[in-house]
Amino acid sequence: MQSILVFGDSVSWGMVPGTRKRFPFDKRWPGRLESLLEDEGMKVRVIENCLSGRRTVWDDPFRTGRNGAIDLQQAIEMNAPLSLVIIALGLNDFYNTDCVRAWASAQGVARLVDIVNNAPNEAQHPRPKILLAAPPPITARSGIYGERFDGAAARAQGLAEAYRAVAEAKAIHSLDLGSVTSASKVDDIHFDVEQHAVVAAAVARVAASLLR
Repeated sequence: MQSILVFGDSVSWGMVPGTRKRFPFDKRWPGRLESLLEDEGMKVRVIENCLSGRRTVWDDPFRTGRNGAIDLQQAIEMNAPLSLVIIALGLNDFYNTDCVRAWASAQGVARLVDIVNNAPNEAQHPRPKILLAAPPPITARSGIYGERFDGAAARAQGLAEAYRAVAEAKAIHSLDLGSVTSASKVDDIHFDVEQHAVVAAAVARVAASLLR
């Protein structure tokens, strides 16, 4: 049995666009990922560690516990041994409370990669492989997230390319989710159920090659 950790935010948590509800496990992309890999004859377990509002390395001034750099090491230790860690973060780095741009967010995920690679490993398990999943471009302009993400579309330009550069420098893998889907047109942030299926298929192709 190989274990995959998905370390993400509300998008991977499966928030139903425009609501505070959650898609069931078999509809959100981590659950679909598990099913797709099992269909390929692989024995896998997908572990979700996804938190609404989670950022890469920044605190949220209004909600505690959203700094991913604080939680990740414990998640690696708690769920070891892991074969693959998928880091699916970045959107919340672009809140209008900060002036974060694509380069800085990419440096945030680079810090998370270092945390995975250097987590305590007393049992000497093989280090997990790492996949960076860059979110689709931000298009939030109005509605329920408009003010929170005011100016985010411009500041996040080039994020997928910046993630790819980090992946190349760290000798890991990256996937631009914006190359396979956009965000939901309901709230411009989360995924509709059909988009979860598309993302799961894209991630499964990469994960299968990494786990074999």
